[in-house]
Amino acid sequence: QVQLVESGGGLVQPGGSLRLSCAASGGTFSFNDMEWYRQAPGKQRELVASVRFRGGFGDETNYADPVKGRFTISRNNAKNTMWLQMNSLKPDDTAVYYCRAEGGRYWGQGTQVIVSS
Repeated sequence: QVQLVESGGGLVQPGGSLRLSCAASGGTFSFNDMEWYRQAPGKQRELVASVRFRGGFGDETNYADPVKGRFTISRNNAKNTMWLQMNSLKPDDTAVYYCRAEGGRYWGQGTQVIVSS
């Protein structure tokens, strides 16, 4: 059974950095599409960043406007581990961050990120 496990969340001051990880366990898997979502208190879950396999063109990455230029999504060649490097963090980035794979077939349990002084 596939499980996605996030890690790397925590408390950080504004302007700081965190690196989130998402690893698949329960077997040998390779996902063409993987995403990071987040959900802030009282708000809907929103897409933060995505990485999609485009065959001979490699991976395509996309970012939500609020995080462009600050967050970087990446993954390993096996396409079963993904990271989110978050720099210049703001209080508005406070949320539970979730990884997702294969169009929502698999979700992680989430990791809490708190940006506060």
